[in-house]
Parts: sequence; structure tokens; C-alpha cells
Amino acid sequence: MKSKFVVLALAAPLLFVACENPADKTATAAVSEPVEKLPESPEVGTKYVFTPSSEVLFVGSKVTGKHDGGFKTFSGYFTVRDGAPVGSDHKVVIDMNSVFSDDEKLTAHLKSADFFEVETYPESVFEVTGVTRNDNGNYSLSGNFKLHGVTKNITFPATVTQDGETVRIDAEFDINRKDFGIVYAGKADDLIRDEVVIKLKLEAQPEA
Repeated sequence: MKSKFVVLALAAPLLFVACENPADKTATAAVSEPVEKLPESPEVGTKYVFTPSSEVLFVGSKVTGKHDGGFKTFSGYFTVRDGAPVGSDHKVVIDMNSVFSDDEKLTAHLKSADFFEVETYPESVFEVTGVTRNDNGNYSLSGNFKLHGVTKNITFPATVTQDGETVRIDAEFDINRKDFGIVYAGKADDLIRDEVVIKLKLEAQPEA
């Protein structure tokens, strides 16, 4: 009886340390080497710039839990015609110093060389290289994403909606941070997962 109790006591902590991986519920972005941006399409569209309601968020996780965060400062635009993105003139620029999270200590750590290394890499940039409308009416967006000094082409699903003069592009997908040279492992007994969920809630209106 005593040995059984000891086994249960040793096993019990293992029942509580494993946290669900948020990336299990999202599409994984396809990653490839950066591609040359195509010449601008002859299709004429209207430039829509981001409104203050736009959000760029992320979810990172480790064995024992997860943290929500995002970026307070970013800019960008879409090129839209008849409520749909056209051409390849679409861009997002993120101020990495504006990172925030649900933990003040973590926010400071994210700015360090273990993660975003913001003093060396103060900006991240996503430039669209292709837009494909799928049979279900949603889109696949491809673009060169520069993060932590590394540029990769990523492709992910997105929805595009229009309400009056407001166009929204929403996307939720995950990337592997190690593809961008962010390799900090975390504590030996609480390892950080490679997958990071990205949530884009981008709202834009015609440029004034």
C-alpha cells in the first residue's frame, strides 16, 4: 500500500503541469524562403489605412500555461477594390518596442536578446506577395515577414469583410518562432513551446 501511495504522489504533479497548446486550434502558416515581390497589378484599388481599432495580438505558451500579448504601435494599409484586396500593395509595420503582455516581467523579457531583441531589431514588417481567393470566399495571404532580423515568406488563411467604408481583415494562425531565430528554451522544467499564435484584427478605412 505504501509503495502505491508513493507512486501516486510522484505522478500527481505530472497531472497538473501539462497545458493545452493554443496552436492546436489554429492553422499553421506555410513557411518558405522569401520571394521577390511582383510588380504592382494594373488593377486599380483604393488605399485603406489602419484605424485605431486594429489589433496585432499573439499567444505564447509553455508546459504549464500560456500568455497573451500584442503590440500597441503599428501601421499599415490594404489596397482594396469592391470590398476585396487587390494587387500586392499591402503592408504592416510593427514597432517591436511597443510589445505588451499579461505580465510586466514577461514584457521586459520579451524585449531582451532571449526573444525579440528590440534594440537590434526595432521593427517587424509584413509585405504581401500574393492574395488568393478560395472557393469558400475566404482568402490565403502570402507575404514576406521580417522578424528578429530573419525574413521568411508565410502563407495563412484570412477573412475579408466590408461594412460601409470600413474593411476588416481577420486572421488567426501560428508560426514557429525558431524559424525566425528565436530559440530561447525557457526553464528546464517549464519549456516554452515553439509555436506562437498570431491574431490579426485589422480594420481600415480609405486614406484621407
